[in-house]
Amino acid sequence: MSTRNLDKLFAPQSVAVIGASNRPNAVGTVVMRNLLQGGFQGPVMPVNPKRKAVAGVLAYPDVASLPITPEMAIICTPPQTIPMLIDDLGLKGTHAIICLTAGLGGVIDEQSGRKVIDLVEQKARALDIRILGPNCVGALVPGIKLNASFAHLPARPGKIAFVSQSGALCTAVLDWARTHNVGFSHFLSLGDKIDIDFADVIDYLGSEPGTRAILLYIESVRNGRKFISAARSASRNKPIIVIKSGRAAEGARAAASHTGALAGMDAVYDTVIRRAGMLRVCNIGELFAAVETLARAKPLTGESLAIMTNGGGIGVMAVDDLIELGGKLSDLSDQTITALDTVLPVNWSRANPVDIIGDAPGERYAAAAEILTSAREVDALLAMHAPVATASPTDAARAVINAARKTRCNVLTSWVGGEAVEPARQMFTAAGIPSYETPNHAVSAFMHMVNYRRNMEMLMETPPSALEAFEPETERARAIISQVLTRANHMMTEPEAKAILTAYGIPTVETYIAEDPQRAAQHASKIGFPVVIKVLSTDISHKSDVGGVALNLKTPEAVQQSAENMLVRIAELRPGAKVQGFSVQAMAKRPGAHEIIIGVFTDVIFGPVILFGQGGTEVEVVKDSAMALPPLNMNLAKDLVGRTRIAKLLAGYRNRPAVDMDQIYLTLMKVSQMVIDIPEILELDINPLWSDENGVLALDARIKVEPNENGARQLAIRPYPKQLEEQFETHSGRRVLLRPIRPEDEPRHHEFISRLTPEDIRFRFFGSVKSLPHTEMAKLTQIDYDRQMAFIATGMDQENLHETLGVVRTATDANNHTAEYAVVVRSDLKGEGLGWKLLAKMIGYCRARGTRMLVGEVLANNRRMLSIVEEMGFTITPLPNEESIKKVSLDLTGDLNFLYSRGSDHSST
Repeated sequence: MSTRNLDKLFAPQSVAVIGASNRPNAVGTVVMRNLLQGGFQGPVMPVNPKRKAVAGVLAYPDVASLPITPEMAIICTPPQTIPMLIDDLGLKGTHAIICLTAGLGGVIDEQSGRKVIDLVEQKARALDIRILGPNCVGALVPGIKLNASFAHLPARPGKIAFVSQSGALCTAVLDWARTHNVGFSHFLSLGDKIDIDFADVIDYLGSEPGTRAILLYIESVRNGRKFISAARSASRNKPIIVIKSGRAAEGARAAASHTGALAGMDAVYDTVIRRAGMLRVCNIGELFAAVETLARAKPLTGESLAIMTNGGGIGVMAVDDLIELGGKLSDLSDQTITALDTVLPVNWSRANPVDIIGDAPGERYAAAAEILTSAREVDALLAMHAPVATASPTDAARAVINAARKTRCNVLTSWVGGEAVEPARQMFTAAGIPSYETPNHAVSAFMHMVNYRRNMEMLMETPPSALEAFEPETERARAIISQVLTRANHMMTEPEAKAILTAYGIPTVETYIAEDPQRAAQHASKIGFPVVIKVLSTDISHKSDVGGVALNLKTPEAVQQSAENMLVRIAELRPGAKVQGFSVQAMAKRPGAHEIIIGVFTDVIFGPVILFGQGGTEVEVVKDSAMALPPLNMNLAKDLVGRTRIAKLLAGYRNRPAVDMDQIYLTLMKVSQMVIDIPEILELDINPLWSDENGVLALDARIKVEPNENGARQLAIRPYPKQLEEQFETHSGRRVLLRPIRPEDEPRHHEFISRLTPEDIRFRFFGSVKSLPHTEMAKLTQIDYDRQMAFIATGMDQENLHETLGVVRTATDANNHTAEYAVVVRSDLKGEGLGWKLLAKMIGYCRARGTRMLVGEVLANNRRMLSIVEEMGFTITPLPNEESIKKVSLDLTGDLNFLYSRGSDHSST
C-alpha cells in the first residue's frame, strides 16, 4: 500500500540508461532508441564506460559522473553488477529504478555470498529506492512520451492502463492494441515484483486522473490483504478488469476436508476478484471489449435487455447467449407491444427479441428504437442488423445513433457481417456507441455491464444489523483449542468440534462418547432408539469411507455389533488409524431437511475462505458450492448462498416448503465470526448441516487447528476491530461508546446528519448539504479498516435505541505518512467533551499505527474547533490564497501528553 516515489518512475523529469549500448539488438540499444524516438522531453543520460556517445547522445562512464541526479534510472546490465549500481544510484539521490535484467535469482554475489536478488531488494529498501522488475519489459506512459522499455512497438496515448506480470503478454497486447487502435495511459510490466507489485500500481492508478480503467494480467499475488485493499479502494472510482491465468483444475490442493477438496486456487482468485469489485474476463479480446463497453456505456439502472433485430436467427442466438450467461430478457409490457404494433409490419414477432423483419429501413429502426428505449421495463437495448439487399446498413445505423442520442438508456449494437457493414461500425465508433462483430460479443459485453453493476452494488449495499446481540462463548472455544494443540494430532474429535459450534450458537445433535462397543450399546439404551453411531478417530477424516457410520440402529445388540464391525473394517482398510471410541446420538428425524455444507479452508495467500453448498457424502461429486471471504454480513451471506444451484431448492420447490433462509445466513455469519476470533482454525467442515423450515442442525463436524505463529494467518480483509471500542462518560454523565464505524450504521448516520445545524454542516462540509445519497453514505460507513478509520460516539436514545452522537474520520495516504481528519458532533450535544474525546482517540489511533502527521482544514470562523486543536498542540497556519480556511497539522512523532491527561475540562467541546 505504498505509492512512494512512483511519480518519479511514471512521470520522471530525467532518465539515466545504465548499460546503454550501440550494439545491434542489445537491450540497452533498444531502450535508448525507444526513449529518443518516443520524444521524451527530459534529459536522457546513457551510462557506458566504453563509449563516448550512445545513439548520438553524450555518454558517461559511471553513475557518479552524471551531471544531474536522474529521477529514474533504467538498468540493462548483467545481474552481478546491479548491487553496486544500487549503491551508486542511492548516493546520487535517485529513488526510482526500472530493472530490465533477468536472472537475478540464479546469481550469487561474490562479496556477500547471497543471491543477487535478495541483496538488491535489501539495498533498495535501505536507500528508499523503488524498483520496477527485475525481469520486466519496462514502462510506457504515452501521454508524456515516455517509452522506458525494450518493447518492439510504441503505445498510442489513451485512457486505459494495462499492467501485466508477463513480459511476453505485454508485447502481444501491444500488437493487438495497435491493430485495434487502442491507446493507453500507462503500459506497465511488473516482472519479478521484488518491490513494486500490483497493489502499489493499483493505488497509484486509482487516483491518476488520466486513467479511465485499469486492466490487469495476473499470474500470482504475494500479499493478499494488500492486493484486495488496493483493489477495493480503486474499483469504487474506476473499472478494474482482470485476466487471471491458471484456470485449470491442477491448482486444487489435496486436502483432508471436503471443503479443501472443493477449493482450488483459481476459485479463490475468483472469490477475491468478485469481493474487491473487479471484473474477470477470459482473454485479451474480451478484456478490451469489457473496457470499451464500461467506458462508453452509461451506468445501468437495471439488468433487463431488449433485443431488436432484422433477422430472427441472430436474435435467437443472442437470447441463448444471454440466458446462458445469467442475463435477463426484458418482459415487454402490453403498452410497449401496442406502441410497436403501430410502427412495425403485422408479422413482427410481438415479443422480445423484437424482429422488425429483414427489409427494415432506417425509419423502422428509428421508430422501434425510440419506443424500446422509452419503455420502463427496458434497461438496455441491443440493436442488431444482418445485411440484406433491400435495406442500407448505414441508414439503419444512422437511425439507431439518432435514437441513442435522445435517451438515457444504454444502446449496444451488432452489425453482423464483413465488408458490407464495416462503414456502419465505424459510424457507431465515431458516435461513441459500443459496436460488436457478433451477437455473442455484444451479449457478453452487456453482461460485463451487469456484473460490474452487481459488484458495485455489493460494495455499496447496506447490511442489516443481524448479529449485534450475538455473544459467542469465545473463551470456552479457545480452551478446547488450546487443549487440542497440546496433542500431536491437531484434528479435533467430533465431540470437540461440535462443542466449538455450540459455543458459537450453532445447533448440534447431542452426542455421547463411548470408549468401546459395549458402552456404546449402554449409551444407546439411555438415549432411546433408533440411534446413530460413528467411529471416533482423529486419523480418519471421512468416516463413511471406512464404514465408520451406522444409521437407524434399533437395539443394543445392533449397536454393539455395528461398532465391532467398524473396528474390523478399520483394521483392514486403515491399519495405522488410532480409534478413540464411538459417538452415539439419537437418530434425528427431519424428513424434509436438505443436506448442506458450510466449511472453511485456509488459502496460503488470502487466508481463511468460507464455502457453502450442497452437502452429504456425494459433495465432491456434485460440486455445487460457492466461496466468500470473511468477514461476512447478512448481504454477503445471501450472495454466497444465491450463487449455488441448491439455493433454488432451499427457497421451496413443488411440495417441499422453503427452509428458514435467515438461519442459514446467520450460521454463515457465526462461522465467519468464529474464524475471526480463532485464527488457529485451519480447516472446518459442517457436513451435513440439515436445513428446513424449522432452522438448521449440525449432524457432523470436523475441525483441524494449527498454532497461528506470529499472526501469519490473517484475513484478506481486515475485520471490524472490536478491540478499539471504548466506553466514555460525557460531562453530563451520559454513557457513550466510542467505536469504529460499521456498514450497518448507515441508517443511523442519515439521522445523525439530519440533526446537524446548517452552521455545523458548513463547518464540516464547507458548504450546504441537504442530504447525502446512498452511494456517498456507503463510502462514509463502509470503510477499509486497513487504510481508513472512522470512530463514532453512540448512545441510547429515549426509546432505548442506538443513536449516533458524533464522528471523527481520517483518510491516510498510501505511504501511511499523513492522515487528513474531519470531526463533527451533533449540534445539540456541544459542551459535552465529545469533540475533544473523538479527536484525541483518532490521534492515539493514528500514532499507534505509525502515521507521522495529522492534518485538517478548518473554517476560520469555526472558533470551537480551532480552540480544540490549539490546546492539543496543532500548528495553525492560513491556507495559501484562502483566508477563510486554516490549515492545522500535528506531528504525531512528538510529545502528546494530552492523550493521557485531560489538562482541562474541555467544556467548550
